[in-house]
Amino acid sequence: MPIFDWPLETLRAYKPALTRQPDFTAFWSETLAAASEIPLDPQIEPTEYPADGLTIARASYSGWDGARVQCWYLRPAAPGIYPGIVFYHGYSGNRGSIYDFLGWASQGYAVLTVDCRGQNGDTSDPTVYPSGHSTGWMTLGITSRDSYYYRGVFVDCVRALDFMESRPEIDRARIGVTGISQGGGLTLAVAGLDRRPRVAMSDVPFLCNYPRALDVTDQRPYNELIDYLRSHPGQDESVFRTLSYFDVMNLAPNIACPTLVSVGLLDMICPPSTVFSAYNHIDGTKVEKEIRVYSFGVHAVVGAQWEEKLRWARRYLKR
Repeated sequence: MPIFDWPLETLRAYKPALTRQPDFTAFWSETLAAASEIPLDPQIEPTEYPADGLTIARASYSGWDGARVQCWYLRPAAPGIYPGIVFYHGYSGNRGSIYDFLGWASQGYAVLTVDCRGQNGDTSDPTVYPSGHSTGWMTLGITSRDSYYYRGVFVDCVRALDFMESRPEIDRARIGVTGISQGGGLTLAVAGLDRRPRVAMSDVPFLCNYPRALDVTDQRPYNELIDYLRSHPGQDESVFRTLSYFDVMNLAPNIACPTLVSVGLLDMICPPSTVFSAYNHIDGTKVEKEIRVYSFGVHAVVGAQWEEKLRWARRYLKR
């Protein structure tokens, strides 16, 4: 089997030391406490769409630092109480097309698809950053944990749970989170920051173990960090200190819900060792966890994994 990272037996045992700073927990507790003081102001605007049996709407809510987070919201049209699934998208993407989520809504889930601030969707990023950055979003505000781009993204994604709980048709005890790539990383981050998700389904997750990622790959988006460090010699230590607060590996031990992860052993964008470094820090003695390994998989989700996600959603979100 061709590989570019480590053999599978090495990956399964790979559990590097966490890079948490001493105030890691306090930082996130204070950040989420501050976010909880922001009025959510959830809004729903029904949208016409040629799909029978579903109610479809534009949705929005207030995120971090003045952002207005834009979403699609789909649910069965019949009155009832439904399980919910929040979808987070890949890097440089957006909340996606309504069509992409019809299958999930048709299976009886209320679906919220979330735009990441400032990327390729309708959610703007009103934050003013203290310095310049490399192309993309990976180095926005990277000189400080307080100003770093992903602080706002993580908070926005957690507040998607608040939106779901604000809806009377949602069963608060049955809300799941899922996503691919950046969305996979955000899925694990939200599950590590908040105890409300009933299940987390993360595919080929990004944002895991930044030091290892930069040792293994020069592919986009991680190469944005390489470009920044190349043009800012001497900032390595401070950059990795900032990133440590937003490294999904450091949040993984906090995950308290059943978690499904997928990884492709030929994935050069999110290398297998970075995925396993986060997965292996989820405490399998306390929660069910499973990693689906695709020996010839690249940075994509195959049909078999979509079927597995449907099974996990049915197991944990449907009574």
